[in-house]
Amino acid sequence: MSSYFTDLAQQYIDGEWRQGTGSWDIIDFNPYNGEKLASITIATVDEVDEAYLAAQRAQKEWAATNPYARRAVFEKTLRIIEEREAEITEVIIAELGGTHLKAGFELHLAKEFLRESIQLALRPEGKILPSPIDGKENRLYRVPVGVVGVISPFNFPFLLSLKSVAPALALGNGVVLKPHQNTPIVGGSLVAKIFEDAGLPGGLLNVVITDIAEIGDAFIEHPVPKVISFTGSDKVGRHVATVCASHFKSAVLELGGNSALVVLDDADIDYAVDAAVFSRYVHQGQVCMAANRVLVDRSIADEFTEKFVAKVKTLKVGDPSDPQTIIGPVINSSQADALTGAVDQAIAEGATALVRGATTDNLVEPTVLTDLPADSAILRQEIFGPVALLVTFDGEEEAVRIVNDTPYGLSGAVHTADVERGVAFAKQIDTGMFHVNDGTVHDEPLVPFGGEKHSGIGRLNGETTVDAFTTQKWISVQHGRSFFPF
Repeated sequence: MSSYFTDLAQQYIDGEWRQGTGSWDIIDFNPYNGEKLASITIATVDEVDEAYLAAQRAQKEWAATNPYARRAVFEKTLRIIEEREAEITEVIIAELGGTHLKAGFELHLAKEFLRESIQLALRPEGKILPSPIDGKENRLYRVPVGVVGVISPFNFPFLLSLKSVAPALALGNGVVLKPHQNTPIVGGSLVAKIFEDAGLPGGLLNVVITDIAEIGDAFIEHPVPKVISFTGSDKVGRHVATVCASHFKSAVLELGGNSALVVLDDADIDYAVDAAVFSRYVHQGQVCMAANRVLVDRSIADEFTEKFVAKVKTLKVGDPSDPQTIIGPVINSSQADALTGAVDQAIAEGATALVRGATTDNLVEPTVLTDLPADSAILRQEIFGPVALLVTFDGEEEAVRIVNDTPYGLSGAVHTADVERGVAFAKQIDTGMFHVNDGTVHDEPLVPFGGEKHSGIGRLNGETTVDAFTTQKWISVQHGRSFFPF
C-alpha cells in the first residue's frame, strides 16, 4: 500500500509524472490514526494551463481514433481494477477512512460504470433530418465537446472521478481532473495510473492536485474546457455555475442533499428499519443521498423508533481496517467539529437525543435525535455525518409537506405495503430521484442521476452522459440548387 502513496504523490500532466512547482504542499493524512500518507507539492496556474493544453492537443487525434480501439482501453482499465481490487481497497481505507463494506460498495459501482463506458465509446449516433427545402439533406452529427474539467469530492472519490472521467474519454474528449485535497491519491493520481497502465495515450487525461488558495478560479475559467463536471457542496457549486456561465461553459453539478426516508402506516417496519439505518449510516453518513431525515407515521412511531435505536446501537465504531467496523472516521477534524456543533445546537433548541454518540478525534459515534422543533436549522441542512433525525407525521399530506420543506431535492424513499401508493407519494416530492420500498442511496449506470433545487443542475449516466459530454453539429448538403431572392 505504501508504494501508492509514495509513487503517486505527484502531478500527472501530458503523460508525465512530476512534482508541482507551488510554494507549499498538500499533506495527505489517514483520518483514523493521523498518519501522514503523502506530501504533494501543489500545482500552480501554469501547470493547470499545461494540463489543459495537453488535453486539447491529444484530444484531436483521440476523437479521430476508431471507437472500437478506444473501447479496448476501457476494457483493459476494468481488468486492471479487478486485478488490483485488494490494493485499491487498502488505499480507500487508509485515505478516506472508508470501511471494507464501503470500499466494496464503491469498487462495485466503479466497475459497473466502467462497463457502461466500454459501451459509450460506440454510443453516439447521427441523424438525417428532413428539410422543407427541395434538394437539401440535413445531417446531425454528435461530436465530443473537446476537453472536460472534472472536480471530484472526498466521499466517493474513486467512483465519482471515474463516473465523469471514463465516459468523457470514451466519448472522445480529453480530461483534466482536480481531486479533492483530502483524497488526492484515490480521487486523482490512482485514476491516472490505472488509465496509463491500460494504454490511454499520454496527454488525454491529466491530474492536477492543487487548491483554490493557489489557483483561484483558474481551473474553471480556463478557455480550453467546454464542460465542467463538479461534485460537491451546493455553496461551491453555486460559484462554479456562476463562473461557468460567465465564460459560456456548460456545468454539470452533482450537489448536496437532505433526503428523507418515509415510513407509511402500512410499511414492513423491520425492513424499513434496515433500509433507514443503512441509508443514514453508510460511510459514516458522508453520502449526498443519505437519509438525513427519517419520517415515520405517528401510528407506528413507537415500534419503529424502538427498533431503529436498537439497531443503531449495534453499529461497530472504530478502525476502518477492521472488517467488522461499520462506522469509521469522518474525513477531517473540521467535519467532526461541525457535526458536534450541529447536534449541540439542535439539543439546545429542544431536540431529544435517543442516542448521543461521543466524538473522539475524527471518530463520530452515531447520534439519533427526535422531538426536533419545526424551525430547527438541522432539519433543512445537509448533515454529512452519522446523525439521524426522527420525525413523526400524521398522514401522507403532512409527510409530503415535511419532505419538501428543504432547499434540496436529490433522493428519497418511501416504505408502504402498497406499491402504487408509494409511487403516488413519490410523484409529489420535488426531487430528482425517489425509491419505493428501498433505501435512499442508489446509483446505476443507465439511469439519469441528478437533483432538483439546490441539489444540482443536469444529469449523468446513460444517455444523459452522452448529452453532457458531447454536442450536436448540423451539416447540410444541397444536392440541387437553392433559390436566392437577390
